[in-house]
Amino acid sequence: MATLKEKRTCGQRCEDFGHFVWNSDTKQFMGRTLERWVYISLYYVAFYIVMSGLFILALYVMLLTLNPYTPTYQDQLTSPGVILRPDIWGEEGLEITYNASDKKSWMRLTNILDKYLLHYNETHQNESNQHCPSGSYYIQKDFRGPHHTKYACIFTREMLGSCSGLEDPTYGYPEGKPCFLIKMNRIINFLPGKVGSPPYVKCTMLEGSHSTLQDVDYYPVNGTFDISYFPYYGSLAQPNYTNPLVAVKFNRITKNTEIKIECKVVADHIRTDNFHDPYEGKVVFQLKIES
Repeated sequence: MATLKEKRTCGQRCEDFGHFVWNSDTKQFMGRTLERWVYISLYYVAFYIVMSGLFILALYVMLLTLNPYTPTYQDQLTSPGVILRPDIWGEEGLEITYNASDKKSWMRLTNILDKYLLHYNETHQNESNQHCPSGSYYIQKDFRGPHHTKYACIFTREMLGSCSGLEDPTYGYPEGKPCFLIKMNRIINFLPGKVGSPPYVKCTMLEGSHSTLQDVDYYPVNGTFDISYFPYYGSLAQPNYTNPLVAVKFNRITKNTEIKIECKVVADHIRTDNFHDPYEGKVVFQLKIES
């Protein structure tokens, strides 16, 4: 009958470990002689040098196939999403609620518009961009702008009429006639429609009295995005590009009543019926003005 192996003490185990780290009889350090440690170290150094070289070569070849100005694949969106300013989000999406008689209540909304329109000041636009002929796409095949870039067209806040914040710094909020800014997201090389048919904004009532939308002002005229601002060539090619805007001013809002409005961009190549992306081609928001 086999006897049980004698249990080793802690001191014996420490002695065995020390013997493993350095064996004075065989001159081995952690199981290998100095010569073997040199060989294995050289092997791993050569191995990682070769692997790093292959990785760098693969990365270099891949970068040669990429265009720095245009993404190789654009499969996320076929038409742009639409953004609203001011953008106050609630539990059910965009929910704009304020008290017309409370300055602090509506100033938080006008401050958002003021900050957003800073880049649309005439001085800034004239320094960065140029005037473009309206009514046609601004196709640029060459990089004729400064520092190997392409030109971008001027869009100033003056084009937004009474919603520019220049004539009326309150944007109509204390009078119960608020302004909203609508912007399309950028998609490289996207053309929204046929030549001569610019996209335009159309707002409809989803919940509430339809008479509210009988007195609505759009800026620029007819709420259009002039096609001279298309196509967009990317942030590297057009570093000074600023999105064209459409301002919508609601002049007949029933106070103390919550309404739901949909503003969509109408164009040949812009979808507004994407169930998986409710903000593609349109924006929906709730509005309530308290007295």
